[in-house]
Amino acid sequence: MKCRFCATPLVDVFLDLGSAPPSNAFLAPEALDAPETYFPLKLFTCSACRLVQVDEPHSHTALFAPDYVYFSSFSRSWLQHAERYVEQASARLGLDGNSLVMEIASNDGYLLQYVAARGIPCVGIEPTAGTAQAARAKGIESIERFFGRDFAEQFVRERRPCDLIVANNVLAHVPDLNDFVAGLARALAATGTITVEFPHLLELVAQRQFDTVYHEHFSYFSLHTVCAVFAAHGLTVWDVEALPTHGGSLRLWAAHADSACTQTPAVTALLARETAAGMRDLAYYQGFQTQADAVKNGFLEFLLAQRRDGRKVAAYGAAAKGNTLLNYAGVRPDLLPYVVDASPHKQGRYLPGSRIPVVAEERLRRDRPDFVIILPWNLRQEITEQLAYIREWGGRFVTAVPVLHVD
Repeated sequence: MKCRFCATPLVDVFLDLGSAPPSNAFLAPEALDAPETYFPLKLFTCSACRLVQVDEPHSHTALFAPDYVYFSSFSRSWLQHAERYVEQASARLGLDGNSLVMEIASNDGYLLQYVAARGIPCVGIEPTAGTAQAARAKGIESIERFFGRDFAEQFVRERRPCDLIVANNVLAHVPDLNDFVAGLARALAATGTITVEFPHLLELVAQRQFDTVYHEHFSYFSLHTVCAVFAAHGLTVWDVEALPTHGGSLRLWAAHADSACTQTPAVTALLARETAAGMRDLAYYQGFQTQADAVKNGFLEFLLAQRRDGRKVAAYGAAAKGNTLLNYAGVRPDLLPYVVDASPHKQGRYLPGSRIPVVAEERLRRDRPDFVIILPWNLRQEITEQLAYIREWGGRFVTAVPVLHVD
């Protein structure tokens, strides 16, 4: 296996979570009698560019199938995040009715709806049919394709380059990293801007967020590595923001390297912070396995103790990160009988691997569990506010990352 950016042979293991089915491959009831396919979930660190990455054991076209169940608009906080971004980018870049905005992995139109509301022309690139259809229902043009250089060439030839390209939480999902970034450069107007959001590897390590590792995430980035990838394709990062989303993310602002953009001090400061933390050195990436195992073991000990004591436990949020945690810990319905989720696209299905049923929220009110485990811990505040009523019967909230916390 070679680095998907610089082609250096990969030998240094960052994290090994054994094998698991794809985290978003939810099962229909009729599939419970059939076998599931498991794939290795092992991450490597590139000794040259420090890109942390998993091999592509499963085709990305299969991972993002037409019945893909993740719909962005079911998170209130994520919609608010998107709306704030559109307001900021529109003002900062002077976007108007003569501009063209493209979002890659536009999902169900969660962000572009706010662009369209401002009268700014926009188009979404979204390979999954169900989410693309949901976006069209909002009036958002959605092209069902995977993005890359060939698509960008065709798009520019048939239309024109884009003034703003938005790529939120998609860079990690790209198996051919160089083709994707080359496409960004090709689709971007000479004076255009690219913004990219992704979980920051620095926070993943610091907060022991091993559950953000799953097959749909091919790569895990530091600012240093992304700057190198972009520079290889004639792009430069001119600003960076630290965001609280997904447990600690970065938003990069980038442009063509020959543009007139001036790099802000924030870029230099964050690069220096990464260097000071040791992210350029191999030692930084060693020992994370021990941290992940500590989280897993603490979570499993909690579940076993509640079963022994006869207490009721449920979970909320059928998120991909939850599936990573549950499968690595070997949790099955005997320890966690069900997971509640707000999305009707997940309700009535079963979690991959663990085969725990996904149910509607009314189940909580009926069962009155002693503990509700919040699997998408990054949405803890939103979920605890939504489910505050469980405290009426003495129910408590639990998160497992970065350490087991009971509230």
